[in-house]
Amino acid sequence: MNKVHVRTGDTVVILSGKDKGKKGKVLEVSPKEGKVIVEGLNIATKHVKPRRQGEQGGIVEAEAAMYASKVQAVCPKCGKPTRVAHKFLEDGTKVRVCKNADCGEEF
Repeated sequence: MNKVHVRTGDTVVILSGKDKGKKGKVLEVSPKEGKVIVEGLNIATKHVKPRRQGEQGGIVEAEAAMYASKVQAVCPKCGKPTRVAHKFLEDGTKVRVCKNADCGEEF
């Protein structure tokens, strides 16, 4: 299984593409594909055919998956985009840490 540097619920900033520079919350992570779905960003339109009698068809907009390498985690304390470091606490638990020089906050 592949590793992804962000988790569900993290706030991320988009690094490239049509939504470059925008922030959003991660809704879903797919480590097998190396992709994430970000709330309200990377919107794709989909043509939907009515499946049942009386059901409405049409064009539906939904968030599309994007490669995890195109997003960067945002530190909850300093609010800046950061790379994620890992640190072990005294009790042996592994936590993620902000790599910004002046911050170093766990998240």
